[in-house]
Amino acid sequence: MPKLKVKTDPKVEKVFAHYPDFVRPKMQYLRELIIETAEDMDDVIVLEEALKWGEPSFVTKDGSTLRIDWKEKTPDQYAMYFQCTSRLVDTFRFVFDKKFQFEGKRAIVFQLNQKIPRMELKECIKASLRYHKVKKQITLGI
Repeated sequence: MPKLKVKTDPKVEKVFAHYPDFVRPKMQYLRELIIETAEDMDDVIVLEEALKWGEPSFVTKDGSTLRIDWKEKTPDQYAMYFQCTSRLVDTFRFVFDKKFQFEGKRAIVFQLNQKIPRMELKECIKASLRYHKVKKQITLGI
């Protein structure tokens, strides 16, 4: 299995440094989970970590952009965002039903005090990182 290459824009580190202390570990956990998931995938060789709309974003050759962020206007939650024109969130809702809190067709939302369903979230991340390879499958390979 080839080793994953993570290309990180230095501006991403600045965004993480500016998150409030109470949310930074939560955001770092999502970031590490995305990278760990990509490392476990044979078909992901390069993971680009950049800023899109000012938010830490993750992109692969065959994937759909995956973003994470915390917003001041909703301080008790943070989220993982997906392209709203994709089938990703609708599929996650179908497959995982009550495991997650969803926001429309664009996000999985986490409360600060919530225990994240790790294995299920990794499946969502995998589907996003290889979306263009699996988008014709009924449940996106989950």
